[in-house]
Amino acid sequence: MPLTFAAVGEENRIQRVGGSPQVKAHLENLGFVTGENVTVISTIAGNLIVNIKDSRVAISREMASKIMVSLN
Repeated sequence: MPLTFAAVGEENRIQRVGGSPQVKAHLENLGFVTGENVTVISTIAGNLIVNIKDSRVAISREMASKIMVSLN
């Protein structure tokens, strides 16, 4: 499922990162790589604040929809 559907406070594992090569590279630089755990902290106007690799990152709904996750 896309990260946009993940529940707040629920830990998920990244299965796949999609999008153009530039988008994939940008997300990988932020820590969104296959196998990494990610937790949605909050949603604000559709955008997400997530916890990944002990850092909080804000990403747009569009970017979050390219990150496929599964429950941990």
